[in-house]
Amino acid sequence: MYGNPTFDCGGAEIRAHCRQLATVVTVRGALNDANVECATQYVRRFILAEKPFVLDLSDITSFAGEALSLLFAVDDVCAAAGVEWSMVPSRSVEQTLHDYDIEFAGAGSVPEALNHFADAMVARRQLLPLLTKTA
Repeated sequence: MYGNPTFDCGGAEIRAHCRQLATVVTVRGALNDANVECATQYVRRFILAEKPFVLDLSDITSFAGEALSLLFAVDDVCAAAGVEWSMVPSRSVEQTLHDYDIEFAGAGSVPEALNHFADAMVARRQLLPLLTKTA
């Protein structure tokens, strides 16, 4: 199969896109105790050192409490790799986060998350000349 195939994880479809600013992994469908381990293992593969990461959950229709482990795993792997990440939640994801009183960095859309990473990159580039100048 050519292109960018979708990986089926028992009710959750996962697709990864490597963009210039970040790797974007989109998950659609339902995440629950039956498929969250499979989804977590697959998503973790796309977290790369020095490449920001966007987890697009905007098309999640059902997000069980057990699925929070996916978010904690992404947070842990991104921290270990030293990369910034953002999530685009659906209403179902937002509700579960609210129910468990948990917060993660989020964006309203994938373009918004990518713009955030672009702005951060510009800010770092502006600092670079200051760091290389000597007195």
